[in-house]
Amino acid sequence: MRGVYLPGNSTTVLRDDIPVPTPGVGQVLLAVGASTICGSDVRAIYREHLGSGPEGYNDVIAGHEPAGTVVAVGPGCRRLSVGDRVAVYHITGCGQCAECRRGYFISCTSPLRSAYGWQRDGGHGDYLLAEEVTCVTLPDALSFVDGACIACGFSTAYEALTRLHISGEDSVLVTGLGPVGLAAGLLARKLGGRPVLGTDPSPERSQLALDLGAVDEVVSPEDLAGSRAGSVTAAVDCSGSGAGRRTALLALARWGRMAFVGEGGRMDFDVSHEVIHRQITLIGSWVSSVGRMAELMDRLVVWDLHPEVVVSHRFDLADSATAYQLVDQGRSGKVALVPGHHA
Repeated sequence: MRGVYLPGNSTTVLRDDIPVPTPGVGQVLLAVGASTICGSDVRAIYREHLGSGPEGYNDVIAGHEPAGTVVAVGPGCRRLSVGDRVAVYHITGCGQCAECRRGYFISCTSPLRSAYGWQRDGGHGDYLLAEEVTCVTLPDALSFVDGACIACGFSTAYEALTRLHISGEDSVLVTGLGPVGLAAGLLARKLGGRPVLGTDPSPERSQLALDLGAVDEVVSPEDLAGSRAGSVTAAVDCSGSGAGRRTALLALARWGRMAFVGEGGRMDFDVSHEVIHRQITLIGSWVSSVGRMAELMDRLVVWDLHPEVVVSHRFDLADSATAYQLVDQGRSGKVALVPGHHA
């Protein structure tokens, strides 16, 4: 089988001599249908290997946003069968700690914790060995590319919006209109938010957000800090930049709520004047739970919303170098690796 590795230095390596794994106890083997590229992969692995621990890259097949079909089942599996279609929650935890029991494998602090595409082989291959407990059944109405988008980006956005309790009473700002920002805008509208505003320094991404209906209006940071300051009740920062976060904070009305989703960077603010005296609620939201991911799939079917609408490019594994270069430019929508795809 083939698999894509990320050695650093903004390069990819495609190997075609990898043995197809055999599922062990509680594991299933998936034929990968799609594996999308996350900005975190670019930030912390593709350009250079920055992290350790949960963000350490262990020279494994990359990709933590996979979906596919079960082709083999190991001993002890009780839920999945050959032929089932699934998306994969991209962390496996110890299964015993309080966070794992709540389904938040992302927050497991055990040495047993491992992330697909970071510490264990991920989805940028023809096959993927997955723990049954991390697999969420993919409804027939959703495609493999839909499922890959849900595996991280859409679930991350949905978690933040549910923690903000977005409803029809809210006006919403999304700072950073990359794939997660697009997801946040689309989902905020389905939850009743109106209007949904967006801001991003990339004109291509801003236009894509408008074309997809992810936002009602794209607003400049200058307007959000000036005439539009205090104009929204909730904000989701997907930019991961101090400037984007500050824009979101200034745009909030009194008693506003803000979720930090974008990774990296720093932020400084006057705590008393800008947060305490304005009664602002700040929330850090890291990915999602496996239960919330399953809940989102059910809602997407009801809403007739297909996450793959944010995918602007699809490539075969053989074209992974082009795919990662495109994501690194920061101007496209979501990019998917689809084994066997022909441009």
